[in-house]
Formats: sequence, structure tokens, C-alpha cells
Amino acid sequence: MTQSRRMLVLRAVVEDYIRSQEPVGSTALTRAHDLGVSSATIRNDMSALEEEGYLIQPHTSAGRIPTERGYRYFVDRLASVVPLSEAQRRGITTFLSGSVSLPDTLQRAARLLANITGQVAVVSSPALSKSKLRHIEIVPLNAATMLAVIITDSGSVAQHTFTLRKLPDAVALSRFSELVNAQCMDMPLVQAARRIRTIIKEPEYSSVRPLGESLAKTVESMAHDEGTGQMYMAGTSQLAHKQAHADLAPLFDALEEQVVIMRLMSDLSEGNEDVGVAIGSETRTPGLIHASVVSSGYGRSETDRDGGDSRQDTDEVAESGSHPVAFVGSIGPTHMDYETTITAVRAVARYLTDLIARDEAA
Repeated sequence: MTQSRRMLVLRAVVEDYIRSQEPVGSTALTRAHDLGVSSATIRNDMSALEEEGYLIQPHTSAGRIPTERGYRYFVDRLASVVPLSEAQRRGITTFLSGSVSLPDTLQRAARLLANITGQVAVVSSPALSKSKLRHIEIVPLNAATMLAVIITDSGSVAQHTFTLRKLPDAVALSRFSELVNAQCMDMPLVQAARRIRTIIKEPEYSSVRPLGESLAKTVESMAHDEGTGQMYMAGTSQLAHKQAHADLAPLFDALEEQVVIMRLMSDLSEGNEDVGVAIGSETRTPGLIHASVVSSGYGRSETDRDGGDSRQDTDEVAESGSHPVAFVGSIGPTHMDYETTITAVRAVARYLTDLIARDEAA
């Protein structure tokens, strides 16, 4: 019973410190929370929590503030994050639905998340390495050049030209294009490249082989291009107005290292079914030692799908599972409002997931 009450005291300290950003004392806890015990008992509980590493007393005779361990306990035991109201969900949909393109949507999503949390918001665009093929259009440009327009399920469009000694037979090219789109639709790009190579082995497509091999190499190259995911960021000025400048310098330096931030948020998104949270040293990033990162993946890449082709080679079957194609997240001080931040990150991630799913079904 004592241990259970002690953890209720810890939760109350974290909640009050997040709200006030001032050390919390036992008298203030007694007034603000119905803990059913005296101020002296709460004081003893806070001393025990300090000994256990959950709280720290920044100054003699001052109240206590949570440690990294205290925040972790609090976050892990958030029984239920308050869902967004219907009005809030409509607000998100209204704000984001006015976008004219996927990049515009992601930029708007970053601004929206920053406005909700008052923190730095980061949204990545889907990396081609996690995308699936939706459609390929092949068009002759002149007597020696072909244009291939490659569209992925994440909305990315890539154009590549191929110079050939001899253009393929028009009928064979048409049949080849139809077959590639029929068999490779919804395949991860690496699998699509392998399937294209399988198709051009057929005798009837001998005239298409040079083009097919170039196309397969291009699709394969796209699959291994990890640098194609762009990062959209918003909210640095809002955070600057709320935090002491001495605390911000390391954080802003860390934000400049976009590759580090993308890898951190991607790892958090991959390792959690819903929302991942890294607190202070858990980020393994010196500039974020006094910050917390909340991240969620959006979109799903089902790597065990074969595009409905029963002839798929066994070595083309990717490891089973479903992974996000990109992430959305928030970066702020360790005393951030975790409930609001987690709720907002989750809501924006779900909107983006639904958006990509609607685009795929269109």
C-alpha cells in the first residue's frame, strides 16, 4: 500500500511540475491532490522517492522535481491518453485537407503539431526504400530515348530517361508495360526490380531487354536510396520563447543534425506499435540530454505482400511484417506535457496513415 501511494505521489509531482515548472513541495501536493494522508507522510514519501532516484531536490529546503527515471515511470504508466475531441479531430482534418500535395500536407502537419504542443515538430516524407510500386509509364521521346515515369504508393514520382541503340518493338513494349504494372503493382521496389528481370527473360520480350534491364536497375537504385526522405520541421521559434536560451543552444545544435534526428525518430517509430518516447539520455544524443522525443510512424508497408502473383520466386519474399513508411514526432523539454504531446502525435500520424491509404485506394 505504501509503495502504491508513493507512486501516486510521484505521479502528482510530475503532473504539477509539468504544469508549473517549479519545484513541488509536500504542502502544495496536499492542497492540490486528494492523497488521503498528511503533509508529513507525503514528505516522507518524497524523501523515499528521492532516495530511489525518481525525484531530486535542486536546492536545500526547496521542493522536488522529477528525474529522468521519474519521467520514465510516469510515461510508462499513463493509463490512458485522453483522446482528441470530435471538434479537435475535425480541426485537424480541416487544416490538413486543404493541402495541394503530399509535401504541402507534411509541411502543414508539422506546423499544426508545433502549434498544438508549443514544441518542435518534425515530419518526414516517406523514404523510397520503404515504398511500393504503384505504376510505371514508359514513353518514347525520340528515335533513341525512352522516358520512364515511376510512381510509388507514397506519392513519389520519379522520371528517368534511357538512351538505347534501338527502340523496342512497339507491340512488345506495350505488352511489357501492361505486364509490369499488372505483376509489380504494390510490390516493394526491390521485388519489383527482380520481377522486371524475370519478365524480360521471356523470348517474346527480347527486344525490350535492354530497356527492361535499365528500368530494373533504376527501380533497384530507388529502393536503396535512403536519402530521399525529406524532413519538415516547425516550432523552433515557439520553443525559443518558452525556454531559457542556455538550455536551447545544445537542442538547436542537435536539430541541425537532421540525419541524427531522422534516425532517432525512425528507430522510435519502428520499435513501437503506437507512439515511442525517448527521455534525456535515452535519445543517445548529447544535445537532447535535457529533451524528450515523442515519435510515431505513419503509413504501413506490408513487406510480405507479393502483389497477387502466384509465380513469385521464393527469394523475392521479403521478411514478413508491417512497418511505417515515415514518422511524425515532437521534440521538447523533459518537462513537456506528455499526455498532450502523445495524443497530438498519434492523431496526426493516424491522419497521414489514412491519407496515404485513401490515395492507394483511389
